Amino acid sequence: MYNKILLPVDLNEPASWQKALPTAITLCQTFGASLHLVTVLPEFKMPMVGAYFPKNFSQKAHEAIKEAQHAFIKENVPEDVKVQSVIVDGSPWEAIIKVGKKIDADLIVMASHTKRKFVDYVLGPNAEHVVHHAKVSVMIVR
Repeated sequence: MYNKILLPVDLNEPASWQKALPTAITLCQTFGASLHLVTVLPEFKMPMVGAYFPKNFSQKAHEAIKEAQHAFIKENVPEDVKVQSVIVDGSPWEAIIKVGKKIDADLIVMASHTKRKFVDYVLGPNAEHVVHHAKVSVMIVR
């Protein structure tokens, strides 16, 4: 039923994966699907933003996240699950949609974990946008 499952993960926010990761792993094991862990970094290359960071900050941030994501995978994803690490820049929901299209994901599994205003209370800002804009099924894990 599913071949490629995309899971957005904020390594600094356990609520982004604590409930969603076990669900994604179970789906991968059940269907023999691959897991694509996506971490989104802010866009540091924009002139307004980039001026406030040291030169090569974006490159160093990518390297640090890559190492952290690989450690996360080693610690949290069973060896029988084929997994791919994906790191992208941009707004979280837009980057998730773009990666989903690029890898031809069948399913996006993500957590709903922020509670800032009423709509966020119900779903979460990034999850809400992904649900509305994705062309594939989205599973929100609460």
